[in-house]
Amino acid sequence: MKHIAKNIVNGGPWKYRTDAPVVGLDLGSRASKGVLLNGDEIITAIIPTGLYMQETADELLNKLLEISELDRSEVAFIVGTGYGRISLKYDDIPYQVVTEISCHAMGAHAVNPKTRTIIDIGGQDSKAIKVDPSTGKVVEFVMNDKCAAGTGRFLEKAATLLGIELRELGEISIQSKNPAQISSQCVVFAESEVISLRARGERQKNNEARADIAAGIHVSAARRVHNLLGRIGIEPDLVFTGGVSNNPGMWKILEELIGAKFMPSKLDLIFAGALGAAVHAWKHYANSHEAKTKRQTAKLDLRQFSELIDEEQQSLIDSKDIKKVGYICNYTPVELLSAAGVRHARLLKAGSAKTVSAGELYTQSVFCDYTKSCIGFFQEKDPFYKSFDKVYNFHICASMKRASEVIEQFVPTKLLNLPKLRNSTDARNFFRDEILNFKQDLQQLTGQEIEDDEVRHQIALYNRARQLLKKISEFRKRTHPNLTGKEYLDLVRGYYYLPPEKLTKSLEQVYQHLKSVSNQGKKHLRLMISGSVMADGDRRLLDIIEGELDARVVIEDHCAGARPFYHTIAESGDPYMALANGYLDQAPCARMKPLDDGIDFSAKLAQDYAVDGVIYVYLKFCACYGVSKKDFIGRFQKLGLPVLEISSDYSESDHGQLRTRIEAFIEVLNEKANANEQLTNA
Repeated sequence: MKHIAKNIVNGGPWKYRTDAPVVGLDLGSRASKGVLLNGDEIITAIIPTGLYMQETADELLNKLLEISELDRSEVAFIVGTGYGRISLKYDDIPYQVVTEISCHAMGAHAVNPKTRTIIDIGGQDSKAIKVDPSTGKVVEFVMNDKCAAGTGRFLEKAATLLGIELRELGEISIQSKNPAQISSQCVVFAESEVISLRARGERQKNNEARADIAAGIHVSAARRVHNLLGRIGIEPDLVFTGGVSNNPGMWKILEELIGAKFMPSKLDLIFAGALGAAVHAWKHYANSHEAKTKRQTAKLDLRQFSELIDEEQQSLIDSKDIKKVGYICNYTPVELLSAAGVRHARLLKAGSAKTVSAGELYTQSVFCDYTKSCIGFFQEKDPFYKSFDKVYNFHICASMKRASEVIEQFVPTKLLNLPKLRNSTDARNFFRDEILNFKQDLQQLTGQEIEDDEVRHQIALYNRARQLLKKISEFRKRTHPNLTGKEYLDLVRGYYYLPPEKLTKSLEQVYQHLKSVSNQGKKHLRLMISGSVMADGDRRLLDIIEGELDARVVIEDHCAGARPFYHTIAESGDPYMALANGYLDQAPCARMKPLDDGIDFSAKLAQDYAVDGVIYVYLKFCACYGVSKKDFIGRFQKLGLPVLEISSDYSESDHGQLRTRIEAFIEVLNEKANANEQLTNA
């Protein structure tokens, strides 16, 4: 279908007249939409999304070309967006991918230049987006987390249960005068409620029952979407986009909940994402001849370092003549383990979905995936985990206490106590006594006395390792960091798996290499990751941020990143008091009190590393970081730092949604950085 741009714009002129044909392709989970801009013409097309995204994109492009009577060779640029954008690839046409969040914002702005707030409901997710009306750029956004409630899928399922077509559901719901009460926000549980309501309606032979159920379904879904709006605030000039925007029942209920009207549009806003993608395509094409700086730095090669860790782990598995100890919590004084002469390693691995499920045999589902992984590796008889003679852990949360009780079934396990009030004298003395208890247990395990001088010696060795890891991290304070966040976490692995002598030798070589690399190259967006543990192997966020989106994580405030290396331990005097003080003085986790100490440290890190934004990540069901997230995020926001909150697990099924959220966040940060740079240069 063809439209004339100037005739579909509400409240302003059409700003995006193109000098060459450009295309936006919005590959949704259910339907794929395309827009071709050519001069003042807007050409639209829609097709069902097929099994293979590239084939769907090609079919959609061909349909646009057929309607516009253009040849493929005339297309100047393509931007892909939506659920299937990451699958796009064109060898003969310049192309780029942009998040649907940015594209819906730009598309709504192009049609309604006054747009400030957008509700976008698609087949598998829903979003609330705040827009700068002067530019069409995203200011803030939130989206649902891995849940079909409040999405087109929810409505589609409900229509099937009612025995009607999806397109009829909205019209039927409007006829209701008494919407049914559907209390559950979950698709699975709501399905049971709908079946029950339908059965009662059929028994009563109530002709209005179906309309009431349909209305109740819309109210339930709309409440979920309305909650998203509540997290970013509602500003006037609202626009409703996405496939569900054509549902009159949802339109009506949302307007009633919000207490405001959506702006009408002459263009079907199911095409908002594709239109925004086409506008972005035009901008990419217009800027395609600008010079691009390429990074020229010596690449850090950590293959030998990784091989050293692999060899050490295999050696630990194979060794028979020495006691082997695993530990979980980062408050464990590793100096005491080395002084005892045991081989030791942190149980830090992130498990696969299969491993997590194995751990869940012994726990409730509301335990974090790290806890379930620790148990799951023992249940699966992982060679590394089953090689330990004993495991030590601290009572840091209810989940970890339960994990220790379960691991006891596989290997002898000792649960130690850790004071929560870190600054009191009583807490320090208590922790010293617990460390002496730890020492006594190690002596019973090995049959050997632990000498005080050997403890002091190990304190000195680990102090050196911590200092090196801190100094290496500080290379990332450079304007052009020559170390990625993923590379730094690879180095940190060595602290938990290598003896300190081997570790410091390797770290010194890395430090000298990084010191020799000049502070030049491409300028990257600077991010901080804060929150709960990012286990060994849990690298999805870093792969997206650094591997796919070309930003940089320059600092981590979590216990498997840089945080543990911001303290030293006294090397003289009573070594056990020194260990107690040193570990309680380290940058505290959210489990420790006062919480402000941890928040202050996190805020200082963000400032010291001059980050552009913060990604606050907590494992689902994490009692420490999930509960305290509001306080951490509030402090970052007071510093003027945008924050993206992510509730994470170890599944692999949500890559697309994670990338969408992170990509949109990065786009917002880039726009902010560009605006600040223009202001500075003005």
